[in-house]
Amino acid sequence: MTNISVETITQIEPPPPGVPENWKRFFSFSTDHKVIGIQYLVTSFFFFLIGGILAMIIRGELITPEADLLDRTVYNAMFTMHGTIMLFLWTFPSLVGLSNYLVPLMIGAKDMAFPRLNAVAFWMVPVFGVILMVSFLIPGGPSQSGWWAYPPVSLQNPTGNLINGQVLWILAVAISGVSSIMGAVNFVTTIAKMRAPGMTWFRMPVFVWTVLAAQIIQLFGLPALTAGAVMLLLDLTVGTSFFDPAKGGDPILFQHFFWFYSHPAVYVIILPIFGIFSEIFPVYARKPLFGYKVVAISSLVITSLSGIVWVHHMFASGTPSWMRMVFMATTMLISVPTGIKVFAWVATIWGGKLRLNTPMLFALGGLVMFVFAGITGIMLASAPIDIHVNNTYFVVGHFHYVIYGAVVMGMYAALYHWFPKMTGRMYSEGLGKLHFALTFLGTNINFFPMHPLGLQGMPRRVASYDPEFAFWNVIASLGAFLLGMSTLPFLLNMIGSWVQGEKAPKNPWRAIGLEWLLSSPPTAENFEELPIVIAEPYGYGKSEPLVANPDALEVIHESH
Repeated sequence: MTNISVETITQIEPPPPGVPENWKRFFSFSTDHKVIGIQYLVTSFFFFLIGGILAMIIRGELITPEADLLDRTVYNAMFTMHGTIMLFLWTFPSLVGLSNYLVPLMIGAKDMAFPRLNAVAFWMVPVFGVILMVSFLIPGGPSQSGWWAYPPVSLQNPTGNLINGQVLWILAVAISGVSSIMGAVNFVTTIAKMRAPGMTWFRMPVFVWTVLAAQIIQLFGLPALTAGAVMLLLDLTVGTSFFDPAKGGDPILFQHFFWFYSHPAVYVIILPIFGIFSEIFPVYARKPLFGYKVVAISSLVITSLSGIVWVHHMFASGTPSWMRMVFMATTMLISVPTGIKVFAWVATIWGGKLRLNTPMLFALGGLVMFVFAGITGIMLASAPIDIHVNNTYFVVGHFHYVIYGAVVMGMYAALYHWFPKMTGRMYSEGLGKLHFALTFLGTNINFFPMHPLGLQGMPRRVASYDPEFAFWNVIASLGAFLLGMSTLPFLLNMIGSWVQGEKAPKNPWRAIGLEWLLSSPPTAENFEELPIVIAEPYGYGKSEPLVANPDALEVIHESH
């Protein structure tokens, strides 16, 4: 024993991240994974709002058949920017932020494996975010080639300027690729090497499994996209001819580069959401996760299958018939591990003592919409259907049900669920439920009409359309404005609760997991002493302890 008083220890120890008097931490070059996680989340949400405003302007244009709100060039540029911002500056960074915050806590590590690399990967996000925004405003015109940037459209440079919107845009995408690869190396190493004593592979929470599976995809898929972006950049600036058909290049080759990563990227996005569902349903149903090991392994099966599905985006690109058949089969096969997860969640909820508070509502809403998106995905995987609805609004509807209906809903569920842990404050349940109702209604009113529009033959990426499509477009636009409004109660709730919300206990949901054994918010080092894990996760209804040394994990900061 030492003779140092408790008061002295408390003075020496820095206050935990997240307490209001310590906000300046979030504006610093920190290497603490919790600070970086919140930096990612806040930065990405800022860009989410910008992307959302662009979406509402696009839907404002589409509320009438004529192109009467925006110039077509501006419309095309907004459309490109909306897609790119939402993917590269909202979806990926927000999920990386959440994973950054939770993974070390869930596996009993004190930090990520490479804290400095973690900080560098984050600070590249605002850099490429600014470059992307500048590309919209630059003389000579912004990027108008869509978020996929297919050549030869993306190789057009009418002004002849070396620095134009398209060049800056591709540069931003390439930097984003490098940042994500750095993050992926960090995550895979952390999960493989930093687990606490007793934290075997089959004692890891499913969220950690899904993050591992998603980041493995990043490691094998992203180099292809980043290489494609660099080659496109060289074609534009130096005059090489990788993809320029006029100089003997092959534009189809770019599509292969692009889709080899960009379809698996959908799994990079959705896998952590599957992890969130697997964490939330057992807590609010008070039941262990059904088929835990199978659910965990199915994440890696999705990872392995994701590498052999990309050609379904190219059914209309002159793909040989045998190749269409092969990739149709592999795409449909991926529904098996996904279906296993859905069945496991339904079995977990079934007969449980459900608590329908805000995280559970968002998770259930996300699950319902994901199932619908999965059904339309199987339809699109079928080559005969895809040939007909390719490049129509049917594809847009399917994609947005996955990305907004499942991913954003799942993200909101996670933010509400772990908000007390991150901030040490409770959120307003009433505002949370209002936010859910507006988001659920807005999502369905906005994106469901796109399916009948697509089946009727309305092409995507157009600013004006035939008047016969006006009815469904008006409904979709009204849904979009409602969806835009739905973020207001969320912002009010988050900011208001963080500033003056009720103090959160250590474990407000009575959840099982290492992160819930720590104070809210956790201390800088997470664990005073590494936990010794002795049980599987999700032990609801069992009275067995998760760790052998619960008392040693926390010594101070309970007062916070």
